[in-house]
Amino acid sequence: MRSSALIYIIMVFIFCLSEAIQAQVIISKPNFAFAPACASPLYNTFEVTFSFSNEAALGLTNKFIAELSDNKGSFSNPTIIYTSEAGSEKTSPVKFNFSLPTSASGESYVIRIKGTAPETISQSSKSFAAYYKAHDSPFSINNLIETGVYCNGGSYLLTIDNLDLFSNNSPLKYSSLTFKWYKETGSITSDFAFVSDGETLSVNEPGTYFVNTNYGTCTSVSTSNRVTISALDFSIASNINSSLGNPYCASEGQTTLSAIKAKGYQWFKDGDIIVGATKQMYKTDESGEYSVNIDLGSCMTDASINLDATGFTSSIDMDEVNYIDQDETQLATITTSANSPEYKWYLNNSLISGATAKSYIIQQVGNYKVIVTQTMGCNASNSFSFEVRSVFPGVEKIPNLISPNGDGNNDTWVIPKKYSIGSNSEIVILNAQGKIQLKTKNYQNNWPDKQLDLGSMSSIYYYIITVQNGKTKKGTITVVK
Repeated sequence: MRSSALIYIIMVFIFCLSEAIQAQVIISKPNFAFAPACASPLYNTFEVTFSFSNEAALGLTNKFIAELSDNKGSFSNPTIIYTSEAGSEKTSPVKFNFSLPTSASGESYVIRIKGTAPETISQSSKSFAAYYKAHDSPFSINNLIETGVYCNGGSYLLTIDNLDLFSNNSPLKYSSLTFKWYKETGSITSDFAFVSDGETLSVNEPGTYFVNTNYGTCTSVSTSNRVTISALDFSIASNINSSLGNPYCASEGQTTLSAIKAKGYQWFKDGDIIVGATKQMYKTDESGEYSVNIDLGSCMTDASINLDATGFTSSIDMDEVNYIDQDETQLATITTSANSPEYKWYLNNSLISGATAKSYIIQQVGNYKVIVTQTMGCNASNSFSFEVRSVFPGVEKIPNLISPNGDGNNDTWVIPKKYSIGSNSEIVILNAQGKIQLKTKNYQNNWPDKQLDLGSMSSIYYYIITVQNGKTKKGTITVVK
């Protein structure tokens, strides 16, 4: 009787165990292809899949819940990144998309999946880096001033600008972000070493420094300008930065001039002290030569800037003095950053009718001027003046006949002073057979300086005059007895 009861108990246990096994659901590790997960305001969608066994054992109210760990892989305070509708996921595998929280920043996140009916939990996924790139553009440090100076034995404080000078989007606006400072270590900008973390860096070693927003293994353009820091050396000039650039348009308002960080300042304009201008920054809308005396504590330095309020730059591809030969032309062209520029060309102070393009074909000698006017935005003008001369002015004065007979008249080949002694023009004379008779850059108007073997007939010689701009003039010299 006892044996029958024991057999019954064993059979009941086996049945219950079988029922429990049949009711069990096993969830696989979550799988994904991203590594790392680099999110931003423009992109924040990542796909995950997982499988589960024993589909028939799922309860009608079952939900699958995906949890994201902290950046060290801990689920002590997980973030729920996905929850399925009750009873909606009945077939394995399951695929879902999730978005990173904006606070994501680290290299060791993991994901796990939980089921609610029956209660079950998967193993953690493989570890992955995840960063939400709230700021992903260049930003400024040190007010975009490229240099900094500290006294020997002191230091210089580099800071990220609260008012970013690139796009007015400082990374300091985002409290979740952290930063890493670097120092260049080689001759190319890709050679650098990590220095420190934080929003500021106190520098006491010369070098070139910059800072990146810390996005770990995620790539980003959230990086600063580079600043070269030096111990005080009076042969190294400090810089002044203009917030609106230089040149800038005064119609846009005042530009802010910024000096390096220091303990005290005194600003000057065109050499005159600006009363009350004793801060790191000075606002102005006037052109001029600005300078500032900078008190670094145990030493002093200074900086200057020639501020131009015209708002645009221009240049011309002509020299102050230019040369053209007979029947030759030159093309003069203006290059400018002006908005909707207007051009006016002048010859000998008279407006050239129809000459309103950025280029003008020079066909005659004279004094030229072109005025470039910006017609949109800043109302300002630039002008350029230049002279065009003939390559060989007075060419008719170059003689083609001499008679070296000692009578004092046309005994030597005398050319204009413009091409003779002191002009640096090269003079070459050849005989009819092409043999060089004279070659000099300091012609004394004395050829022939010795008797020529002319025989009984006149002889023909050839001359080549090359002036400084490379232009040449060729002709003949007839020598008669």
